[in-house]
Order: sequence, then structure tokens, then C-alpha cells
Amino acid sequence: MPRKAQNESVADAHAAPGGAAAVDRALSLVSAFRTGDAALTLAELAARTQLYKSTVLRMLASLEHARLVQKLEDGRYALGAEVARLHGIYAASFSLDRVVLPVLKTLVARTGESAAYHVRQGEARLCLYRVDSPHPIRDHIRAGDILPADRGTGARVLAAFDPVRSKGAAARDRKLFAAIREHGYYAASGDRLAEVAGISAPVFHADGSVAAAVTLTMPTHRYEQRYTKPVLEAARALSGQV
Repeated sequence: MPRKAQNESVADAHAAPGGAAAVDRALSLVSAFRTGDAALTLAELAARTQLYKSTVLRMLASLEHARLVQKLEDGRYALGAEVARLHGIYAASFSLDRVVLPVLKTLVARTGESAAYHVRQGEARLCLYRVDSPHPIRDHIRAGDILPADRGTGARVLAAFDPVRSKGAAARDRKLFAAIREHGYYAASGDRLAEVAGISAPVFHADGSVAAAVTLTMPTHRYEQRYTKPVLEAARALSGQV
């Protein structure tokens, strides 16, 4: 009879609804590799996934067969050639609008307000994507518009999570940026335009650096604190994909 794990594995804690547990566990081994890892020992893989070494070995046999993992001469394990092949296919077919726009549309459907995706562009910021609120009264920013880098909730979030700009900011701004990083978002009224409120949250690259800001805007009289949750969920859904 198999032993019952004392601690829940990473795969079991984040199991795919309706999925196969064995597949979840095998893929958790691939996901165990982090930036800077050239190779990992069996012990390191077991520790990072919270799986028994015997289970890890069985999973590795299948992953090696699929060339997703390769065993090195020193006994450590590295990612295999199949990962590079799949990455090439993904990179060639990647379309940012197919990733971002569905998330923004869902955010608008949940809140009834306008959603945008802002990126830094030199000394300004660019509204790269925008989905308008169905309400006739709204702010009229369009995709492609250049906005200030020092005003608006999106601007504050992009600066707060940029180590260089945050460190070089004035003392008052550094205090604000620290609070934004602590809370994980920024909400304000009239920061860029009078009578317009906004809620912004950061979107991160896979390496942890800030990629963009997801922003929800609305007239101040329609602002509701409950909109913070869907904004945060939208930003998390995009993080690691852009």
C-alpha cells in the first residue's frame, strides 16, 4: 500500500479541476526549474515539489522519454530539448492581443467599467489595449494614446514596481510607492483627470520584473472598492504570460 504523504505536494495543492493527478505531478517537476537553474539534483526536485524521491524518479523517467528533461553525467537533471522546441513554436505563434484582450473584456463584463493595459514607453506610458465601458459617461482614452508617466494610477504602479525609478523618486513618492508595493495595487480619484477614478495593479514578466499595469477607470461617482478584487485577479491572470 503506498505511503500517505505527510505534506501535500505542490501539484496536489494546485491540482487542475478534472485533471489527472499524475500529469499534474509530472508537470510540477518541469515547473520546479527557476531562472538561473542549470540543473537540479533529485533531492532538490523532491524538496521543491514536495514529492517522494521514489515518485520523482518515476515521473522523471517519463519526462526523459518525452525529452522534456535530460539526465546529466553528474546525476543532476536539466530541462530537455523538447522544451526549446515547444518554446520556439510558442514564440512564433504568440500574440499579445490574444492574451490581454480576453482578460480586459472579462474585467469590463464583471465591473461595467473601462479596462486598459498600460506599458512604459520612454518617459511616458502607452495605452496598449483598451476595452470601453458600456456606459455613455466614461473617460475616452483609446489604445495607442500616450499618457503621462507621473500621473494616474497606472503610472504610479509602473513606477512603484520599477526598482530604478522607485529608488530615484522624491521622498514623498518613495513612501507612496512602498505603500503600493505593500498592497499590490493603487486606487485614486482625480490623480490624472478630475472626476475620474482608477484602480491599477501590476502585471509581471516570468522573471518577476514589471511588464505592465492593468487599470480600471470610471467616473468618481461610480467608484466602488469591490472593484479592486477583479482588477487584481486580471493582473494575476496575465502575469507570467506577457
